[in-house]
Amino acid sequence: MLNIDELKFDEKGLIPAIVVDAITKKVLTLAYMNKESLQVSMEKELTCFYSRSRQELWLKGETSGNYQHIVSITADCDNDALVVMVEPDGPACHTGTTSCFTKEVFQSEDRHEFSYEGLMELIRGRKTDQKEGSYTTYLFQKGLDKILKKVGEECTEVIIAAKDDDKKETIYEVADLAYHVMVMMIQMGISLEDIHKELASRHVIDHKVKQEKMTS
Repeated sequence: MLNIDELKFDEKGLIPAIVVDAITKKVLTLAYMNKESLQVSMEKELTCFYSRSRQELWLKGETSGNYQHIVSITADCDNDALVVMVEPDGPACHTGTTSCFTKEVFQSEDRHEFSYEGLMELIRGRKTDQKEGSYTTYLFQKGLDKILKKVGEECTEVIIAAKDDDKKETIYEVADLAYHVMVMMIQMGISLEDIHKELASRHVIDHKVKQEKMTS
């Protein structure tokens, strides 16, 4: 574990902190910390920054209620920048957007960013704003029974592909299954964060079980 005294603060005693959503991995904001605000952040497990304009500490969310609960803080190879992984209570930006980074400067025509959260939003959009000819819209129109039937069919396809030891086909079928499961999640009002929290709680339990076995 790196000691705070090993970090390299600039001539003004500051270090840049890139804040990232621990669940979606989306960059939320770029702020600055001094040694005192970093210590407060670690003690409270809430992001605390140094305002360069007001020249004072500010605890994110103290006024808005949009606290950022710290999961981890990691320094770069030169010890002069930080990545702060957080679970946010609300928007990171003062404008009310989830992230401060919303203004597109460039987009490749050949490469496209993908995220599970983005796919979930796309699927959710097909339910709220139904697009004619969309397969996803069709599934929502047919309802939960149809969606569950497709989930069951895709489960079978995954098993068959895996049983045949066909890696390429298994990947294809797992992707199909994942998509239909996400449609089911939207239909039932289940979010990726719900699944994330459930898996995280199981990780803790699994860790405890392993510890118990090692000491028994």
